[in-house]
Amino acid sequence: MTNLRVLKVLECEILFKFDYCTIINQSSMILGVYWYFKFPSDLYDFQFFKFYPGYGGHADNPAELTARIQVEDIDDFIHQLEKLKSGFNRTYLHLNIDGIQMIITIGDYMLFDFHFQFALEVEELLIEKNAVLVDFSIPFTIQSTKNFPPEREEFKNIEHRFIQMVGSDFRKSNAENYAARIDCNLPLQYKHSLIDDLAQICREENLHVFYYNDFDFKDHCNLMLFFTNGRQRKDSCQKVDINSFGSKVRQLTQKYPLHFGHFGSFKEYPLHGPHAVLIADEEYILNQK
Repeated sequence: MTNLRVLKVLECEILFKFDYCTIINQSSMILGVYWYFKFPSDLYDFQFFKFYPGYGGHADNPAELTARIQVEDIDDFIHQLEKLKSGFNRTYLHLNIDGIQMIITIGDYMLFDFHFQFALEVEELLIEKNAVLVDFSIPFTIQSTKNFPPEREEFKNIEHRFIQMVGSDFRKSNAENYAARIDCNLPLQYKHSLIDDLAQICREENLHVFYYNDFDFKDHCNLMLFFTNGRQRKDSCQKVDINSFGSKVRQLTQKYPLHFGHFGSFKEYPLHGPHAVLIADEEYILNQK
């Protein structure tokens, strides 16, 4: 079985590398359910904003929620918008301004629920200010811009090479999931104790989802472990220190005869599962087919 075939069986668990996305590169990061390639169908409905998907690959563009509007008192609207943005410090906001017209863009390489919640509150403000939706075909000359980046923490590399950051195939409402993946192997007699210890580490490190694939053969087992979170809303967003988590996982190699990577050939590749240990928002994360 080729590497490509194995990835197909695993529903194309994709390793993402976005050069400009600090959420991914920082050791303290947001894991969980997000949208990039497709709109979260059945979850959100917008009057002003339109969703523009990311394309990935060489395009390397963020997904965006964009609205072109006209409002009579543009300065007052911008002031109110700045106040609203202060309550969403993890979001990116960009404004292109032409007189009393404006193009509003909310974008990132992962749009979590709090991005869409921010767009909904912007729409409430637009309705309050009697804003008018303007067609993008009408000429627009940028006279000024305003940029409101998200708050960023100090950059730190992920220290543990055995941790892979991966995405997923589409789940409910076109959701994808950003997770930490660890491949490992150990004698079969230690598997359940290891899983219990990993679950405890998850509870300590703000990880609410832990599931795995396995393959048992003779007296040994290969494991593919996934650690993540559920949907990330404004008032319930979980940040994970991936280096702290990784250090605790590494300490388990002193307790168990645990080795990172898989043992044997592709015949022993861990395709059995997923087995959920800790779960939240299951339908947006796991494919049980």
